[in-house]
Amino acid sequence: MPSSCKDIRAALALCLQNSDCVLIHRNTPAECLRPPLSDTLPTQCQQLKKGYGECKRGLIDMRKRFRGNKPIATSTELEAGGEKPQGMLYAGKGSYEGVGPKGTNGRDDTDGEYEVFVRNDGIEDIRKK
Repeated sequence: MPSSCKDIRAALALCLQNSDCVLIHRNTPAECLRPPLSDTLPTQCQQLKKGYGECKRGLIDMRKRFRGNKPIATSTELEAGGEKPQGMLYAGKGSYEGVGPKGTNGRDDTDGEYEVFVRNDGIEDIRKK
């Protein structure tokens, strides 16, 4: 778990190395992260700095103790792909999805006493008539 922030740390270091603060003005990356010079950083570096701080804070947050920090590349813009990201069970997916033979949702609704409806979160479910 201590290495869960290494990806965002590497991205921040790379962003700092390519910034004007380091390349042109010849400041160290540590100086560029401090307040007088941190305002001159590009927006991407400022966002990475904030994300890295939240990641480090999440390591000691007791509410995230069991799940850990969220993965960094959760959006399709960061992954540079057209594939839809897969959600997790606790993030809104139905627990019966993919269970049972094809064409069913894993529940026994052949006798006709159940009806299909759409819940408020957009997932189809069944209930007794």
